[in-house]
Amino acid sequence: MGRVAPRVSVSQITTLRSSFVDDVQSYARAGLDGIGVWELKLGDGDDARALEAFESSGLASAAAVPAVPSILPLPLLGGPAEPAERIEAYCRSLERLAPFRPSGLVLLTGTADGRDADAARGAVVNGLQTIGAEAKRLGLRIGIEPYQRDGGGPWTIVSSIPEAIELLHDAGDPEAIGIQFDVWHLWNTPTLFADIENELERFVGVHVCDVREPTRSWADRALPGEGAADVPRILRALDDAGWSGLYDIEIFSDDGTFGADYTDSYWAAPAEETLARARAAFDQCWTLTPRKVKEYT
Repeated sequence: MGRVAPRVSVSQITTLRSSFVDDVQSYARAGLDGIGVWELKLGDGDDARALEAFESSGLASAAAVPAVPSILPLPLLGGPAEPAERIEAYCRSLERLAPFRPSGLVLLTGTADGRDADAARGAVVNGLQTIGAEAKRLGLRIGIEPYQRDGGGPWTIVSSIPEAIELLHDAGDPEAIGIQFDVWHLWNTPTLFADIENELERFVGVHVCDVREPTRSWADRALPGEGAADVPRILRALDDAGWSGLYDIEIFSDDGTFGADYTDSYWAAPAEETLARARAAFDQCWTLTPRKVKEYT
């Protein structure tokens, strides 16, 4: 029996310069199966119009990203400084994004920089409990996204799936919270393939891209198969473990927005071109996946 064809979506950050409605239309024209909604694309606009465009597109909804996506602050991304205010903002985003029926909502811990480490962890644990309860009320799932350990200190207090699970245990394992898997963040985790096999049931979403080598910044990600990560092997491991959700292509590619104006930025390219290249790159990786992945060394 052959493998089931993957369902592929694109996260809206990949086409940063397009509007929400333009994204929905161009993603559908590109033959994608879904879209990863970013609240920043909704802005202060007409949510009803955006929802109507989404529902009429036939696209499924991958992991959504709130405007304030972490409990502790993140560099460059703004939002309140105090965890309590950020938790309130995140819970408001749950209400706003719920009508789009996302597979999950991404949640980063944020940085402990400038805070006592125990106090920072305590704030995250409390935040997970509050957010988990609100997500359960709304019938939503949250995915903690471990952040890449190389250079990740200013962004996170967890950088692997086991670290994220330990944090969830500290919070009492909120029923509505699992893990958001992201190739860019986890590709060089020593226990990656064992983690995929053992913890896949916790995954609420999968982000796919590649790791440019050398990487110029956190907002400099490559298309699948064009970087240092063994994306075909990772895709096969996810498939072997039973992942049946969307494979959500997510590309950060700075065009000056975060201070680096790369001449080869995908954000600066026409959305249709980026979508076509991203889908072709994913499909190529899928065809290259080895028949079985069982080596965890």
